[in-house]
Amino acid sequence: MDVLFIQGRSVGPEQLEWIRQLIRTHPQWGRFRLSQHIAEQWNWRNAAGHLKDMAARTLLLKLERRALLQLPRRRCGGGSLPVQAREIKQPLLLTEPWIQKRLDELLPVRLAPVDGLGERQVLTELLAHHHYLGYRRPVGQNIQYLARDRSGRVLAGLVFGAAAWKCAPRDQFIGWDSPTRQRHLHLVANHMRWLVPPWVRVPQLASHLLGLAATRISSDWQHKYGHRVYLLETFVERTRFSGACYQAAQWIALGSTQGRSRNDSERLLQVPCKDIYVYPLTPSFRNHLSSGHQPISSPMETPVCSSTHELF
Repeated sequence: MDVLFIQGRSVGPEQLEWIRQLIRTHPQWGRFRLSQHIAEQWNWRNAAGHLKDMAARTLLLKLERRALLQLPRRRCGGGSLPVQAREIKQPLLLTEPWIQKRLDELLPVRLAPVDGLGERQVLTELLAHHHYLGYRRPVGQNIQYLARDRSGRVLAGLVFGAAAWKCAPRDQFIGWDSPTRQRHLHLVANHMRWLVPPWVRVPQLASHLLGLAATRISSDWQHKYGHRVYLLETFVERTRFSGACYQAAQWIALGSTQGRSRNDSERLLQVPCKDIYVYPLTPSFRNHLSSGHQPISSPMETPVCSSTHELF
């Protein structure tokens, strides 16, 4: 077996056999215990010193998909099932009062990371019921936000997670070769879910929220994971959305995807083409993404451009 590069780590024959032996020796262990033990043994931690057990879990799943090992069966349903497939104990009122106002009537709008089970349930249910892709709780590093108006009413939900493993227009824009991308991919965040509920009709709200996210996400990421992010990316399905809110918030259009899935090694599966947008969070983003310099506690740099208020 050749050495594989998965989740930012090299996995050779010796490491693979060690994992297989771990599974054989501890048949009573579930996937959580296995991933936690692997992270501990490899001293696999983020910049804040926290164990990267979810990264280890993803590594195990990818090895299983390649038929290189067999994991124990999932317990308690597993956290990767679509939320729609599970019972919701306290469903949200899905027919909410309409919020159809000018943006200035709702200010100040507060965008804050989801904190606690109650807020997490609100965001999960909103996305599960109203986002066209549904919602799987993200694996790996991620930050989830809820936006509320000055009266505390929920206006939107946003989720940022791990960047796409490969994206040629993005990599060319940054100036990445393959080894540099592998080293610094964790410094890019993907705007992976984005929902303004159907009962909220507020012109200019979407671009305003993107601007709020850009001003705080890097420091939020550092607080949670011990390192900043320097570039945001997103992929907009062109047959469904125009990308107008990203354009209004001065995100940069880089082109489009080629309509292939990352899991389609035979290049037979056609998926919708998506427009690629990025947003640099500092003027020096290329230096941070292409060098070994990753400041941990330096003051937040001013974003490249602030949000403008255009129609959503």
